[in-house]
Amino acid sequence: MHRAGKLLAACHREIARRIRPGITTQEIDQFVESYLAMHGATPEQKGYMGYPYATCTSVNDVVCHGMPNTSPLQDGDIVTIDMVVNLDGWLADSAWSYSVGTISSEKQRLLDTTLEALKAGIRQARVGNRIGYISHAIQSLAESKGYSVVRQFIGHGIGTRIHEDPPVPHFGEQNSGIMLLEGMVITIEPMLNIGSPEVRIDPDGWTARTADGSLSAQYEHTVAITRNGPLVLTEQ
Repeated sequence: MHRAGKLLAACHREIARRIRPGITTQEIDQFVESYLAMHGATPEQKGYMGYPYATCTSVNDVVCHGMPNTSPLQDGDIVTIDMVVNLDGWLADSAWSYSVGTISSEKQRLLDTTLEALKAGIRQARVGNRIGYISHAIQSLAESKGYSVVRQFIGHGIGTRIHEDPPVPHFGEQNSGIMLLEGMVITIEPMLNIGSPEVRIDPDGWTARTADGSLSAQYEHTVAITRNGPLVLTEQ
């Protein structure tokens, strides 16, 4: 899983070099599929429950599971690229929010706070802590900065399958959830909205948008629970 995570991180670094006004999310998706194939890996999302793409690409008010398309990204957009890499049967999962060209201070603050919330959650991913320590740290930080935390989509265990136990909410009380044990691997993937935490699903059955049309951002890492503290497998 660490090897899969290193490959995924390298792919995100390549994406960062390509994000610019005028590129389409379909072009990004095609690049990711080719890049993974070149390195002996496959995109685990493609075909999962019928999903047809290697990535999820979520722009502006799309919270998650946005489908790649041919609409060019515009200067001032924010876009989240989410992917799951399968390398020799083991998985790693990471999403990253990118600015397209020059973005507003409002959007930059949203990105900064969402990344800060992810880091706050990771710091609590320690042997002996309950899942709720992660959840509470993320929610507390987000709400202290005036943002809402999406509740409909949460983190999860991961290994040879995308979604394994335990569930990892990004909201809740410290003493909730199961206790973290050495050797567990989980995803932590907070989605923060400027407005309401509520979402709606597009007719395509996948794309989740903020119900009020407000902006949303997401950052995600795959994290191993070790005796020496959290080990981020998808560190860029």
